[in-house]
Amino acid sequence: MKVTIKKGNKTALVFGASGLVGGFCLHNLLISPNYEKVISFGRKELPVQNDKLEQYIIDFDRLEDYKELIQGNDLYCSLGTTIKKAGSKAAFRKIDFEIPKQIAHIAFENGVSQFILVSAADANASSKIFYNRVKGELEDEIRALNFWGTHILRPSILLGERKEVRPLERVGMILGQGIDAILGNLLGRYQPIKAEDVAKAMIEAAQKLEKGTYKYYSDQLKELGNGKRKLIE
Repeated sequence: MKVTIKKGNKTALVFGASGLVGGFCLHNLLISPNYEKVISFGRKELPVQNDKLEQYIIDFDRLEDYKELIQGNDLYCSLGTTIKKAGSKAAFRKIDFEIPKQIAHIAFENGVSQFILVSAADANASSKIFYNRVKGELEDEIRALNFWGTHILRPSILLGERKEVRPLERVGMILGQGIDAILGNLLGRYQPIKAEDVAKAMIEAAQKLEKGTYKYYSDQLKELGNGKRKLIE
């Protein structure tokens, strides 16, 4: 396995481009001068046309069938759902843990140099909260693979219009925006953040080209997306 570290003319691999953060990530990758090719993997074709873009419609239950396609420099993963939408804890775990885990293993075997993952603010493999525990377990799996560069983003409440309605998240978004407007940045890692800013931070992190494992919270993501933050392990 040979890992190639490049500053430009790179190939980006995107999983989750139909989601809130993933959509912004795909858009920014397509206009980035650092990538000559962007490959998106999903269950259905996206209404996006660009000379740099290649789309593959895949069956996530048969990822090994697409192993030869998962090759490039930087892999951006923002796959995720809710327990309610998934229908059960088992279905949620499959989408938020089993599938990303398998993607990461294939990417590592294929020599992908950097893995950029959107996780959760309170991800912790020891958490009593199922959602946070699953997110933490995935983080541990990704770290253990030891990619040349691993970037774990832990945003708090995401601001932006989703296709599906998430009532509790919307309430939290409204409350968080109000508190943040009054208290400024005192919410720290728990301050709401625009999905677009998370996407910008994902791409910015990958362009630093510094070996190691890094994680970022909402306040750090805003700075990183604006080019004001250096990487901190």
